Amino acid sequence: MSRSFTITDLRVYTVGQTAKGGDYFQQNEGHWVIDSLIANPMSGYPKYRERRSSWGIGVLGSLVVEVETAEGVVGVATGHGGVPAAWLIKNHFARFIVGEDARNLNRIWDELFRASLPYGRKGLPLMAISAVDLAIWDLVGKVREEPVYNLIGGLSRDEISFYCTGPAPDAVKALGFWGAKVPLPYSHFDGEEGLRKNIEYLATQRALVGTAYPLMVDCYMALTAPYAIRLAEAAKHLDIYWWEEVLAPDDVEGFRLIKQAHPTVKWTTGEHEYSRYGFRRLIEERTLDILQPDVMWVGGLTELLRIAAHASAYDIPVVPHGSGPYSYHFIASQTGAAFCEYVAASPDGRSIRPVFGDLFVGEDLPKEGKLKVSAAPGFGMELATRATLTPF
Repeated sequence: MSRSFTITDLRVYTVGQTAKGGDYFQQNEGHWVIDSLIANPMSGYPKYRERRSSWGIGVLGSLVVEVETAEGVVGVATGHGGVPAAWLIKNHFARFIVGEDARNLNRIWDELFRASLPYGRKGLPLMAISAVDLAIWDLVGKVREEPVYNLIGGLSRDEISFYCTGPAPDAVKALGFWGAKVPLPYSHFDGEEGLRKNIEYLATQRALVGTAYPLMVDCYMALTAPYAIRLAEAAKHLDIYWWEEVLAPDDVEGFRLIKQAHPTVKWTTGEHEYSRYGFRRLIEERTLDILQPDVMWVGGLTELLRIAAHASAYDIPVVPHGSGPYSYHFIASQTGAAFCEYVAASPDGRSIRPVFGDLFVGEDLPKEGKLKVSAAPGFGMELATRATLTPF
């Protein structure tokens, strides 16, 4: 018997502090992401440089979107944007979702994007679109009783491998990840002393894992092009595997300068860019070695597939930023890079925990740095409880 794909109900929840969600690292004190000294766009302001929570990195909070058919099949996804994104979904986007066939993902996405052009294009509206898009993909998979990777081309590999982002590269290595990425502590605002401390810090991290182990550095949009050039030069002896997000994604010319200065060094970015339009110049300039869109911010899986198709014509790998199973299904289906990022979810960054905390049951977790993606329908996750969620 055929099953209906028509969406008859849309529900949106905000995620309380007792649960975890799309950006739970950024909501909870006592976590390395919040409490570590990490270079960031606010590093120039002493009042806000020590803790990223001080300038409101997690102020928006998380949300959960559910879409349901008349037969009771539910697609679910978590995302970013909290109350503002929930308001957009319920008060603006719902008209393009309820009553529609969930298989018409391209049309639904286009309507959401075009309808929000007057106030959207980047940031919060794209986060809201992403959560809706991922929930609909999950619904389609569950109605068809197939994993999402089968809906986007099937498996290209049986297993994906992981590098891990966190404060303890020695623990990451011991856990079986093929590489470790550490956050940079200081920026150009800290002058020559900060540059010296950065090199000392990176030398210490390199010593923890040895010379042969891949070590990457996350700079979180904190630097200028001249400083990035100097930093890469000063760290040449440390054999950094790649430098990530050294500039704001809009500084395309800056990326050209640093690639010209260090053509054999790997430079990556994309976590904070939005939609295929934002990635167009980053791809066509060919100054980046890896693109790292976040599937929960960039516009969801629908838009990520478009970006990946564009990048493939330029032979630029697409390795999404974080995002747990949403990224795993994408990577498993692609013929490009066979690895993915795992962001250390434990407070001290030394052990494996679910990316979305206790929000879901069924979340896939890497073991010894590798993962075979589950064949469960959709993204393979169900809400553990709604008790910690607030209906919007």
